[in-house]
Formats: sequence, C-alpha cells, structure tokens
Amino acid sequence: MASAAAGSAAGLTNLAHLDFLGAVVTPPPAAGHVAYGNEPVGVLWTYADHRDDGSYARVGGGAYDPATNTYGQGAFNADDIARAAVVYLRHYQLRRDSHSLAAARGLLRGLTFLQTAEGPHAGNVVLWMQPDGTLNPSADPPELPDPSDSGPAYWLARTVWALGEGYAVFRTVDVRFAAFLRSRLELAIAALERQVLVRYGQWNVVDGRRVPAWLIVAGADATSEAVLGLSAYVRCGGSPRARKALAQFASGVAAMGAGDTRTWPFRALLPWGESVSDWHAWGAQMPSALAAAATALGDRSLLGPAIGDAAGFTPLLLTAGGPDNGWLPVPIDRTQIAYGVDARVQGLLGVARAAGRPGLRQVAAFAAAWYFGANRAGEPTYDPATGRTFDGVSGDGVINRNSGAESTIHGLLSMLALDEHPDVARLARDLGDGERTLSGLAWVEAEAAALAGGGVVVTPSSAWTGESQWSNGSYVSLPPAARASWTVSGAAQPRLVLPVVNLLPGAGSTEWKAGSVALGAVDHGKVGPQGVSAAPGALLPVTLGGVLPAGATSFTAVANGPSVQIDAVLLLPMISSLSLGRGLLLASVDAHARSVDLPRAATFASYDSSGRLHSRQYGARAVVLPGGFTVVG
Repeated sequence: MASAAAGSAAGLTNLAHLDFLGAVVTPPPAAGHVAYGNEPVGVLWTYADHRDDGSYARVGGGAYDPATNTYGQGAFNADDIARAAVVYLRHYQLRRDSHSLAAARGLLRGLTFLQTAEGPHAGNVVLWMQPDGTLNPSADPPELPDPSDSGPAYWLARTVWALGEGYAVFRTVDVRFAAFLRSRLELAIAALERQVLVRYGQWNVVDGRRVPAWLIVAGADATSEAVLGLSAYVRCGGSPRARKALAQFASGVAAMGAGDTRTWPFRALLPWGESVSDWHAWGAQMPSALAAAATALGDRSLLGPAIGDAAGFTPLLLTAGGPDNGWLPVPIDRTQIAYGVDARVQGLLGVARAAGRPGLRQVAAFAAAWYFGANRAGEPTYDPATGRTFDGVSGDGVINRNSGAESTIHGLLSMLALDEHPDVARLARDLGDGERTLSGLAWVEAEAAALAGGGVVVTPSSAWTGESQWSNGSYVSLPPAARASWTVSGAAQPRLVLPVVNLLPGAGSTEWKAGSVALGAVDHGKVGPQGVSAAPGALLPVTLGGVLPAGATSFTAVANGPSVQIDAVLLLPMISSLSLGRGLLLASVDAHARSVDLPRAATFASYDSSGRLHSRQYGARAVVLPGGFTVVG
C-alpha cells in the first residue's frame, strides 16, 4: 500500500482500492493452459459492494454457492485482469513504481493462464476463473461465445491490449518475460487472423449502409481496444503480421464514422457494426485507438474520423448532459459510468496529441470534470484519498456507491491521463467544483402529441427492435392525412428539428410545419436494404431542411401516403452550451458563425469544425464557428 499512498501524493492516481481488489491464486492444472513461472498468478475480484458501515466486500459474478465456494460466473475475469494490468503498466511508466511493475507482471501471468495455448482455439481466452483458480469456460448465466474461448470476444481484444502494452514495458526491464508476452500476443493475433481478419475487405450492409465485416464481434468498440494494444506493440518493433493486423483493424474502425455537423450521429464513430441507430459511451474508445494507430503506422488518414468524433460529436455530447450509456438513437439510457467517461477523456487527449489539436485538451477537462462533481448527482465520483471510483450515476442523479473493478480501472486510467497532463487536471477539478448548467439536445416523445385523423399510440411487446429501441417504449402511427401536433418550450435561438422515424420500405411521408413556417419533409420509405440488420427498416433521426424559429412553441406533422411511424422529435439548438463554474463550452450545428453573449467579459478561444484554433479573444460576446466549438474562461 505504500505505493498507492506515494501515487496519491504525486497526483490524483491512488492505487489503494485497485490493490484491495487484487489477489493471487495457484490455478489447478487445466489442459491447454500454462502459467509463466511457478509462483501464484495475479487476479482481480470483479465487484466491490458497498456496505452500510462504509466498507467494501469483494465479490464475484453470478449466484454464489457457499458449499463449493464458487460463483455462477466466477470471481475473477479476463476483461478486468487485462485492463487492470494496463493501469499498473501505465502507472509504472509514469512513476517508475516497482509495486506497479510487480502487480502488472502478476496480472499478465494470470491473464496468459486464462489464454488457451494449444488446440483449435489457441490464442482465445477463457473469461472466468473461480476463487481457487479453477477455470469456468461456460458461465451461468451463459455468455457468447460459449465456451468463452471458442471464438473472438471482448476479452480477447482486451487481452491484446494488455499484452501489447505489457510487451512495450517489459522489453526494457525483463527480456525473457517480454519474449513470453510477445509469443502470447502473436498467438492472439493468429487467432484474430483466422477468426476475424479472414473477412478483411468484405463489407456488410446495414439498412443500406456499408460497414466493415472484419470488426471483432462486429464492434468498433471491441476492436478499438485491440488496436490500442497493437499500436503499443508496433511502436516498439512489433512483427510485420502485427503491423498488418493493426492497419486492417484501424481501417475498419475508421469506416464507422458517420453523419456530419447537422446529421445523426454528428460525426461520431459508431460502436456496433450491426446498427446505424446505436451509440453508447461505454467502451467507445474508437477515437483514442485511431489516434494511437495513426501514430504507430504513420498514417494520418486515420485522424480524420477521430477528429470528427472528438471535435464534432463530443462537444455536442457534453452539452447534452455527458457520456450516456445509450443513444438508441434517442438518449434512452442516461446512466453514466467511468468506462464511458474515460473513453471520452482518452479520445480527446489522444486526438489532441496525435493531430495537433490542443483545444481538445480543454474539452477533455470538461469531460473529466465528471469525476469531480460535474455530473447529474452533483457529487464527486472519484475519491483521490482512497482510489475508489463509484459504479456510476443514474439518469436521475443517483450514485451507485459500489466500486467494482471496471469503474476502478477506468477511473484510474483517467487519473493517470490527468496526472500526465496536470494543466488539464487543474482545470477539470476547478470545473467540477462549479455549478453545472447546460442547454443542448432535447426531445419530445411522439406520444406527447395531440393526434387527429386516426393517429394512434402503439406500444409494442418489446421496446428493443433488435438494433435500436423505441423511446419510452412506444411510438405514434399516422395513417394518410393524420396529424400530430406538439407543444414545446420556447427557446431564445433557432433549433434543428430531427424527427426520429422508423424508415421502412413502402412507408409514406410527412410534412412538417411550425405555424406558417415550412420545416421540411421526411420520406419514411427512404431506406436501403436490410442486410445483416436484425430488424427491417431503421429507426433514425432525420434532419429537416428548415429550423424551428426562435421563440416557437409548437410544430405539426401531417402524413401522406401509407402509414408512418414516429418515435420522438429531437430538438438541437444552433449553439449548445455547458457551463461549469466559470468555464463555458459552446458547440455549434449552425451553417454560419454566431456570436453569443457571455455573462461577463472573458477570454474565449474559437475552434473550427476540425478543432483548429481560429482565434483567441477577450470580450463579452464569444464567436462560435460553423460546426465548431468555443471554450470560454
């Protein structure tokens, strides 16, 4: 624990709680699994439940059987062991802390024992381990793939991440162990080649959009974590096959960028290759992965999609309330966890460094302020005195005071990044202490409309469509000539109007107006082939050509032709804002520059849509460039 205290004194990072979650076991023999060395291997408890007396109890996943001291899933898992190893490795790199080096070594030894070393599934990874070290390849409740080492998975991607960063560190301090890590990383790459990259160059179709077929478990999120490890490996002399795999995976992640400054998903990198309607904050490490890959490969073409996500989408996300667990496409799951916050912080800092966009460092401080109180609960979620990160904040502002492995890990990864950038850390803490107000993306449910001409509210048996989700579990169906009218609060500036509609072949259209002002039309039948999508059609926001005028408090949709389905209507101000104390972040979806009155004269920096600094000025009116962002204070 001395190391943890020393880390706290040197900055924000405190490893005490992560150390508390750690353990060592001597696994019983398992066919195809070999430990490096003879000493016990390092592992990590999955959860830490908060008790009434303020203490924490380490527990595993799934139902516990006291007679056998086993869990339905297990006590320790490869996902968390891999990511905890990354924490200790990065802490060693930052502080040269011997405790962290030893902890990383133990966890990497535990992780490689979980990796299957021979047979048809060589290179894959068993996810769960029981308290005595026994492997549990088939968990209860079941997970896919089952058995967990029978195919590619998130835990294989995270193993690649840990092994890549592990090799980069140990090659200079323990050559023999580094050689072992390299051999296991190459084994994992071989598994990815035969299971995933065999599809490189093939494309799937999702509702008319081409998406790469060579993403790990069809996810740019999972693939991005493998890209982080491959980038670290390639930067320090990794093999030609690793370089090839990195280039192929990075190109797949880059292909998931979508939309523009006024069109869903506003230049975000989408996380799931089987839906164009789903964005989630957790695991969305695509921008940081592309920044790392661009540096490792010397390929700046990868930076374009990363910049779009960091400089375009992320400021809008923050002004809408922060990194929610699910925009599907309406922000339905508003829970926020460290895994999602850390992905934003890492992406902003990584792209700022790789692309030479220092203004993104300021945006990173607004994102990181979540840990210090700038969240819906208005309370800190990270405690530098203990190293605990709480397990999240609900959409209605309730903190989950458990502090399990995933939240602890990603909180610490953020703290390590802030300790590496102390100016960003100071700003984040200052912002976290201030009052939080925001004005950004809002929406009104379709069923809130006054319906006429036969329009009805429909509540399907499941809100989940297979690729997206009906907001509030219902939608409005409008037959020909039916009308839906909404009343909303007025706003001081014009707003984009984005009806969220189910685009279905053969559907009709709607005409939208605000009083006598024509807002535009939506062709509800304009959708491409379903392809690998799980549901016919696509539930998507469609940006109307006109804008809701400032002060307008109502608008109407009239259906033409066959019946149409409307889920909700998104309203997005031309200039969204997030105010934290004396700091202010402004984000634009306007086609023209706008001036915004400030509460007081202050210094502001205006950045264009690619995050380049346009001007730095002092005054009482801040300039916000088209599709760009401005930081005040």
